[in-house]
Amino acid sequence: MAKILSAAIVAVALLVVVNSLTCNQCKYGLAGFCLSNSEVTCSTNTSVCFTGKATFPSVSSSVGFNTQGCREPTGCNTTTNGTILGVTYETKLDCCSTDNCNPVTVSGAPATKVTLAGISGAALLACVWGSMM
Repeated sequence: MAKILSAAIVAVALLVVVNSLTCNQCKYGLAGFCLSNSEVTCSTNTSVCFTGKATFPSVSSSVGFNTQGCREPTGCNTTTNGTILGVTYETKLDCCSTDNCNPVTVSGAPATKVTLAGISGAALLACVWGSMM
């Protein structure tokens, strides 16, 4: 009986893994290029793949940050605006629901890793630069 129960648990676990969505993941992206990319298997069956982009329209359309991975579908396919240090930014969140449907643009230097401090510094620089223009 224990062997049958163990086999059933393994079969269910394999079905869950087979039905899970695989997405491209980009923890840190700058100016449309991913600086730290990988693949991730979503943890729930309701998850979708996403690509999020934050840009500073007053600075340049190419300056901004991006991130990718798995998330729940709430808030998908939306654009919101805000300000930071007096500079307007736009955040766009696009979602899709097939394996690796959120393509990654890898930077020219794939070995480059960016820390949170580096990204924060770049954001501050973009804000200051935008306020001077």
